[in-house]
Amino acid sequence: MTPNRFTKTSVAALIPRTSTYIEYDAELPGFGVRVTPNGAKSFVVDYRANGGGRGAPTRRYTIGSSTTFSADAARKAARDVLARVRLGADPAKEKAIDRKAVTIADIERVFMEEEIRPTCKPRTTALYAMYFRVHVLPELGSKRAFEVSHTDIVRLHRKIGLRTKPTANRVVSLISAMFTWGVKTRRIPIEANPARGVQLFPEQPRERYLTSDEMLRLGDAIREAETKGIPYEIDETRRTSKHAAKPDKRITKISPYAAAAIRLLLLTGARLREILDLRWPNVDLERGLLFLPDSKSGKKTIVLNTPALLILSSLPRIGEFVIAGQSAGADDEKPRADLQRPWRAITKRAGLSGVRMHDLRHTHASIGVGAGLGLPIIGRLLGHSNVETTQRYAHLADDPVRRASERIGDNLSRAMGDA
Repeated sequence: MTPNRFTKTSVAALIPRTSTYIEYDAELPGFGVRVTPNGAKSFVVDYRANGGGRGAPTRRYTIGSSTTFSADAARKAARDVLARVRLGADPAKEKAIDRKAVTIADIERVFMEEEIRPTCKPRTTALYAMYFRVHVLPELGSKRAFEVSHTDIVRLHRKIGLRTKPTANRVVSLISAMFTWGVKTRRIPIEANPARGVQLFPEQPRERYLTSDEMLRLGDAIREAETKGIPYEIDETRRTSKHAAKPDKRITKISPYAAAAIRLLLLTGARLREILDLRWPNVDLERGLLFLPDSKSGKKTIVLNTPALLILSSLPRIGEFVIAGQSAGADDEKPRADLQRPWRAITKRAGLSGVRMHDLRHTHASIGVGAGLGLPIIGRLLGHSNVETTQRYAHLADDPVRRASERIGDNLSRAMGDA
């Protein structure tokens, strides 16, 4: 191609080839456009270091993408680079040094701003920010990115694992994602990701299902908590105990909205935020459906059974959210933050130590599987986007293996005279 003066039109006309090539400007020596096989175009400027003397090493300075810089703006930047070279500067080397000087704290700020916040949900973003603030930055924040070693990541992983192994695994995965992004965007001048290959702690998914007796106790505790209240005890030896309520006044009473939320978690198998963030405009009582515009698995519809419909029909409408906050009417524009306080009181009263609210979702699924419903139906009810997620309940189904075991057991029992 005959060299020409770069314009918006001439740059756009550059066609990708099988390998990367550079087309140079006819007006300004050294000023060019690098074109990759996938069509990406970047403005560059070539020069000789050390003032441009004969035999000096050739450098290439990348100005920026053609989607960011116009041809005229890139030409001006190239002239500035060449002017600095004539004064003895080496812009490409200085840029490489600057890249090497970037710290983990520097990378974290840009990573969160440019990659995490635009692509992740607010709660996920907040969780990742906490991981960096609490675990990563205190240990690695001041280190230059290219200095962070695999050993550093392993040491951090083991340290966090002393307190919580799942969090340790999540932090390493987040660090790995940051380094992968940093290398891809040329923010980190390294080739090997130091977080890659860290031996993660084994994790066993928790599958806790409430038994019939436990569900009965849970129901009793909810009814007690929303009517007369659940009594609680205090430590009489503490100095602050003298300010506590009198013994006959020490009760925890929950709102009808908190009680409804807990029941709906069990009856629908929905996730906690799906219930707490539920708005009345997304409730269709006539058709018995909840329309969730944005859940963990994307847009989702929940089918309401009769008990769930009765609960929703009986709830007074205060504000936009179905589950009104603890100070109903005070701030109708925000959903309830959590259910931790009523949940702790109810599970303690019911004797359900260690049971999580998410276990209500597992229990909902286990009842469906035990009733002979197929896993595809259970997956649709729970809103699973991946079939493999529903497979965790496969062992609960009355499958041929279970029926075979029962038949063999019956025959053996009769043979021994026990039947």
